[in-house]
Amino acid sequence: GSATDVAPLAIEVAALLITAAAIYLGYRKGAAPSPRTVDLPANWARGVGIVNTVELAAIFAVIAASNAAGRPEVIPAGIALVVGLHFFPLARLYDQWQYRWTASLLTVVAVAGFVLVAAGVASETVRIVVGLGSAVVLWASSYHLALRG
Repeated sequence: GSATDVAPLAIEVAALLITAAAIYLGYRKGAAPSPRTVDLPANWARGVGIVNTVELAAIFAVIAASNAAGRPEVIPAGIALVVGLHFFPLARLYDQWQYRWTASLLTVVAVAGFVLVAAGVASETVRIVVGLGSAVVLWASSYHLALRG
């Protein structure tokens, strides 16, 4: 449906409210600083740059390979898999072990997307499942970090 239909519009409003609440929680006045200290590895910023560059290249490769194979319906699941996998090294580089859960859950969302594609489910449904599933995982991760540090 159109972005102005009732269901998509409700999802868009909910997304904006959830995002605004996460930002508020992360920057709220009177919030106690995280009791946890991080131990960043040497050259962590360089490592993050490498991981993000590889992620970007992998996303372009997923898009190009999927289109070249005539299977554009696998692009959302492929991108979710790349994004999920990139959180594994980021967990170590940022000393945020919570990112392992983010990585694992995004990988599960990607696998669900691939299963739906293999089952012949409509591309729009796959995009909705993978897109909303990824959003929920990333929002939950953001909330956790905003509240727990």
